[in-house]
Amino acid sequence: MPYTKRRRLVTTAVAVALGATTLAACGSDSGEGETESGPASLTYWTWTPGMDKVVDLWNKGPGKKDRITVTVKKQASGDTLVTKILTAHKAGKAPDLVQAEYQALPTLVSNDALADISGNVGEAKGRFADGVWQQTTLGTDAVYAVPQDIGPMMFYYREDLFKKYGLTVPTTWDEFAETARELKKTAPDKDLTTFSANDSGLFAGLSQQAGAKWWTTSGDQWKVSIDDAATQKVAKFWGGLVKEGAIDNQPMYTPAWNKALNTGRQIAWVSAVWAPGTLTTAAPDTKGKWAMAPLPQWSTSENRTGSWGGSSTAVTTDSKHQAAAAKFAAWLNTDREALNALAKESGIYPAATNAQTSGAFLKPPAYFSNQADFYTKAADIAETTAPSAWGPNVNVAYTTFKDAFGAAAKNKSDFGAALNKMQDDTVADMKKQGFGVAR
Repeated sequence: MPYTKRRRLVTTAVAVALGATTLAACGSDSGEGETESGPASLTYWTWTPGMDKVVDLWNKGPGKKDRITVTVKKQASGDTLVTKILTAHKAGKAPDLVQAEYQALPTLVSNDALADISGNVGEAKGRFADGVWQQTTLGTDAVYAVPQDIGPMMFYYREDLFKKYGLTVPTTWDEFAETARELKKTAPDKDLTTFSANDSGLFAGLSQQAGAKWWTTSGDQWKVSIDDAATQKVAKFWGGLVKEGAIDNQPMYTPAWNKALNTGRQIAWVSAVWAPGTLTTAAPDTKGKWAMAPLPQWSTSENRTGSWGGSSTAVTTDSKHQAAAAKFAAWLNTDREALNALAKESGIYPAATNAQTSGAFLKPPAYFSNQADFYTKAADIAETTAPSAWGPNVNVAYTTFKDAFGAAAKNKSDFGAALNKMQDDTVADMKKQGFGVAR
């Protein structure tokens, strides 16, 4: 059944608001709990390195038995892949399976590109933390993908330098701010960390932890609340630290940032579970000197984290073998052998909770060999992932963040004004695209 963007969005909004099960019903013909035994030849678009080796396990094992063969087609990631998927879907030629970042799912669903596979993967739900599974349902009874990898956020710090300067690992954001100030008084040439505007996912994850819900629905319309109270709190907090000079204001992933980490000029980093890989390259001389702790909380009674990154495996509405594709997606992200291969070949941190402390995750990352319980602690933190609320134009919000917050950080100007700009640009773009927006 064809949908205009307006018609599709209204259906989406009503489904989210009412918890209905029909969000993508018109795009899916897989049937409730339908099984499929092949022969079926499926195509999978993914950017994950080494995925072809993981898929070989399927083709030689369960896939061979069920006569379901999967072929990997390597793709670019991010907005480039989303655009390619939508272009292919418009021509009715999207692949059977796609790797999709969680924040891209609403865009793909609102364009009727993803099938509801709830009838085929419902049993997988118990393998994931609630906050992770929720990202693939968009708050409905439908399921648009199976979680693959996640990026629970945590706090990284130079254990040796915290001891040298007499600092205590902060458990609240107020303590974090005081730690930054204390370090500046003790060692003026040092910074606790930096506020960076060149990766929107960091700010989104921090806002998520604070309770932000940037996109929700109201009746048959979207509601955009990027400037909600939770996000304003986050913006004010970091903007205040930058303005007073308690932390640095330089972007991440630059040679200067790498040097600051490697030489101990910056002694902490708010990041995610994938940080060891980045630190290995950025600060090779400090291997074994870092430790990881839970993200500071806004109050002592809270225990939750945000998510920075992560993706899922989705089945498209163009697939003629949706049940078979869903079966593969569930296997890929819940089977122990598949998860071990994903960790080994692709270096991912699995969304499936049972895989987070087994196989490749029995030992800490080599860079954190001094912290034997690294992955045990990471798994505990992952369980506290707060729910997300993504919308159909995350790319616009992220682009505005980089521009507006980038200028505010550089000039040490008002982060609140930058947040307002982010809100206004996102709403304007949605209206321009024909989405109904309530305020």
